[in-house]
Amino acid sequence: MAITLSASDIPNAPLSSRLSTPQVWGIVLLAPYILVFLAFVVYPVGYGLWLARHPASYVALYHDPIFARAAVNTLIFLVVGINIKMLIALFLSGFFAHQRTWIKWLSVLFILPWAVPSIPTILSVRFMLNPEWGMVNQIIFRLTAEDGPNWLNDPAVALAMAIGVHIWKSLPFWTLILLTGRLAISHDMYEAADVDGASWWQKFRYITWPSMKTLYVTCTLLSMIWTLGDFNSVYLLTGGGPADLTHVLSTLGIRYLRLDQLSLAMASIVCAMPLVLPLVYFMMKRLSR
Repeated sequence: MAITLSASDIPNAPLSSRLSTPQVWGIVLLAPYILVFLAFVVYPVGYGLWLARHPASYVALYHDPIFARAAVNTLIFLVVGINIKMLIALFLSGFFAHQRTWIKWLSVLFILPWAVPSIPTILSVRFMLNPEWGMVNQIIFRLTAEDGPNWLNDPAVALAMAIGVHIWKSLPFWTLILLTGRLAISHDMYEAADVDGASWWQKFRYITWPSMKTLYVTCTLLSMIWTLGDFNSVYLLTGGGPADLTHVLSTLGIRYLRLDQLSLAMASIVCAMPLVLPLVYFMMKRLSR
C-alpha cells in the first residue's frame, strides 16, 4: 500500500510549503498588529525599564524627601479617593435607577464632567479656587465680608481638592457601570421583598449587595489601577504645589522630566509597580472566574 506524504509531514520542508493558504494570510494580516505592539508597547516599556536599571537612581529617590511625600500622597489618594468615589457611585446608582423623567434629565447633566475633556474642566476649577478673583472666594466675601482661604496654598487642603476633583471627574463613569449592574437584578426579587414587608436597608443588604458585590469589587480594583496612572487631577489643579508637597507618583515623574532627570523619572514610575502588579493580578484572577 502506497503512503502519500504532504509537505507539512516533511520536517525539512520550507515553511511556506508547510502552511496552508489561510494560515499564510492569517500571518500576513496579523503582522502589522504585531509590529505596532512591538513599536508602541514593548519598545517604550523596555526602554523605560532600561533607563531605570541603575541602582543609583533608586538611591537618589530614597534620599529625595519629595519622593517619600509623593508615595504617601499616592496611598492617601488611593485609599481615600477611591473608597469615597465608589461608595457615592453605589448610592447614586440606586438614585438614577428610578424611572422618573426629571431623574433622566438630571443624569444627562451628571455625566457631563466625565464626558468633557480634563484640561478645560480641571482648569476651570483651578480658576474658581483662585484666592484673589476666583468665584468661590468672591461668593464667600459677599456673604461674610471676609476674604476666603487660599485653597491651593495649604498642602493638605490642596491634596483634598485634588481628590475631590478626581472624584467629581470620574464619578459618572463608575455610577453608570454600577447602574448597569443594578438594572440586571430581577425586579421580581424586590416585589417579593415588598410583599414580605422588607425595608430599603433589608432589600439592599439581602438583594442588591449580594448581586452587585463582585461587580463592585472588580470596579474598585480597576479604578485603583487607573488612578495610579492619573496625573490630570493633581497636575492641572495644583501642579504638585505648594513646594512640591502634593505630588503623587505619576506627577512626580513629570517633575523629574522637567528637571531633565530622565533616570529618576523612570525609576519613580517603576516604584509604582509593586502597587500595580498585585492589583492587576487580583483583577485578572477575578475576571477569570
